[in-house]
Parts: sequence; structure tokens; C-alpha cells
Amino acid sequence: MANILIVDDEMGIRELLSEILRDEGHDVVLAENAAAARAARNEARPDLVLLDIWMPDTDGITLLKEWAANGQLSMPVVMMSGHGTIDTAVEATRIGAIDYLEKPIALQKLLAAVKRGLQRPATPGAPAPLSLAAFTRSLPLRELRRRIEQIGESSRVLLLKVGAGSIAELAARSVLASATHWVDLAALHAPIDIAQLQAAHGGVVFVGELARLSRPQQKNLAFTLERLDRYDLRLVVATDHSMEALQRLGWDEILLARLFEVSLAPPSLADVRDDLPELAAQILLHLVEAGEVPRHHFSTAALNALRTHTWPGGSTELRAAVKSIALGTLEDEISLADVRRMTARPADGVAYGLPLDQPLREAREAFERMYFEHHLRLEGGNMTRLAEKSGLERTHLYRKLKQLGLQGGRRAEEN
Repeated sequence: MANILIVDDEMGIRELLSEILRDEGHDVVLAENAAAARAARNEARPDLVLLDIWMPDTDGITLLKEWAANGQLSMPVVMMSGHGTIDTAVEATRIGAIDYLEKPIALQKLLAAVKRGLQRPATPGAPAPLSLAAFTRSLPLRELRRRIEQIGESSRVLLLKVGAGSIAELAARSVLASATHWVDLAALHAPIDIAQLQAAHGGVVFVGELARLSRPQQKNLAFTLERLDRYDLRLVVATDHSMEALQRLGWDEILLARLFEVSLAPPSLADVRDDLPELAAQILLHLVEAGEVPRHHFSTAALNALRTHTWPGGSTELRAAVKSIALGTLEDEISLADVRRMTARPADGVAYGLPLDQPLREAREAFERMYFEHHLRLEGGNMTRLAEKSGLERTHLYRKLKQLGLQGGRRAEEN
């Protein structure tokens, strides 16, 4: 039979529901609050969850949003409440709950809801990308999310003023929590067309750094900007350049004026250093749920080491480090030594494993080999994604890999 998690702060209700469901032949795990529910969800991997809305630490709706945001809403969830409203039921359903039971819960309604939930097919595909909604315990990140949502109610365009340690993509992923379409304009080198915008209807268009866009990509940006309303799109762009600096790089003044009309300065990873353990743990959890890494968990010492490390590459660098650590860790628990192997600072005369006393040509070739080995590993040998990541045309990419003595994984492209 099924493994069912019951989350309710009232012991009497937990015991009653548990007794009923065990009599039906199910295995039951109990949790008295959201913290216990998180741990039970990760450990027990339930087939179905009965989740109370009103709880003392974190309410059920917030926990449901958290699971949806970090890719853990892979099981059916039935909400329960003795003080619910129609609006609450609608919100829970919109987030991903499959049913809603009012307390006191009638036996037949309970059994019918459990039966419907367990007959539901497993959620297909990869989990939703990580967004700020997954980080419920960080005050700065919760406030950032609320500001982004507030701006989104009045503007389709948002410019993020970022620097080193940027969390721009995390912020952009939070503009529309339910958006299923994501377009990274920096990955498009050919002219964008109407069909592509139609396919992205209701989604988010993102630019990680304006200054890196080529002239054709700037035209793509202007083309998209004019059609946001028509295709119900949101545009989020990030830059550490001022408007004047971009003008000196040749950007159109009118286009920049529109982009800079509504801006926000999100915190960097250095600004939320105390929240880095939660960030790293949630990133690891998301990677596990997506099937990108084996199941691991961080030790307290490992999380503290990540907190004290500097991350100039921001959340993108942190995610890559967490993924690399998880793939290279042999034990279930990621230790301090595992983190130190990844984050160790180079010795004098060496940068990222490259000796600095060799001629420039050899050093450049060594860096390119290390760069492509790293991204081939991260992308599982997928040449399409590698071409997008490196900004190279496919023909040029194959030639470069051959020159460096590397081979792409053609088989990964067929999956």
C-alpha cells in the first residue's frame, strides 16, 4: 500500500487519521509542524501528503508554495482546515494541491480524497526551476520576492542593478511563479521571430548582463520589448553598468531609457551571507529532486565553509559548486573536506589549477581545455547546451574541442 504523510499540529487529529489510514493498510508518517514535515518529506518520500493549513510555525499554504518552488511537489497533496475559505481552497489548488478537506473530516470524504490522490499519475518531467519562493527563512530574500511581485503588478519590465555575487537569475525566476516559459536572450544569436514569442506566451524573458549582448542580440531585445503586452511576457534584465556606460558601448539611448525606467538593486550573496547555508541546502535539494545528482545532505561544518567562502560569480557559481561537490562526494553526507576540495584557494603562482609562469598561448589553451571539460561535465556532454553556454556556433565548437583533444557526448543530445 501507500506511504502517507500526515501534517497537523493537533495530536488528536494526527492519531485519528493515522488509525483510519493504517486500518486501510497504508504506512503512515506523522509530523506536528512544517519543520518536521520538511524532514519527513525528504526522508520518507511519501506517496501522498495530508497537510493542515493552520500551523504555529509555518502555515500549510506557505509550505506548499515552498515545495512547489524547490521542485519537491512531486507527490499529491490534500489540504485540511477547520477555518478555511473558498479563496484559500482556490489558492491551494492553484499552487498544486489536488483536494481540500474541511474539518471535521468525514470518513468517506477522507478515504475518497486519498483514493483519488493515489490514483493520480506521478508528476512527469523535471521540477520547476529554483526561485526565491524556496527560501522561506531568509528575511532579505522574502522581502526581495515581495518587492519583485509588487513591481510586477504594475510593470512588465524590471532592471536589476547587480554587481559581484549576483542572484539575478534567482530573482528573475520569481517574477512569475507559475511561468512555464523562460527565454534567455543571451543564448539566442539568430534574429528572434514572432513564433518564438508566441511559444513563450505568459513567460519571462531574461538577460543576465546587458553589456554582453551583441548588436544583433540588442535588436532582439528591442523587438521583444515592443511585444511584451501582445504575448503577455515579462522582461527582466540585469547589469552592473550605468546607463551612461552602456551608451558609451554603443547602446541606443531610447532603448536604455525604457529598460532603466523601473529598477531594483537585489542583495548579493555577500549581503545574505548568513543565509548561504539555506541557499546551498535548497540548491542541493533541487538538484537531487531533478535527478542531476545523487541524494546527499550537507554536514553543518560543510555549510559553514560555504558560508565563509566568497562567491563573486553569485548564485550561478554557488549552484555549479554545489553540483560539482555532490557529484564528487562518495558518502551520503557532504563533509567539510568535500567542500574544501572544491573551494580551496590556489597557491602562489597558480590560478584555478593553472600555472601562471607559462607563455600566454599555452596558458590560454590550458584554460580553454579546463573550461570545456568543466561544462561538458555539467551539461552531460550535451553539445546543444554547451554551444548555448559558450556562445559558440556548433561548427566552431566541434572544431575547438577537436583542437583541444576533447570529445562531446553526441549520445546525450539524443536524449
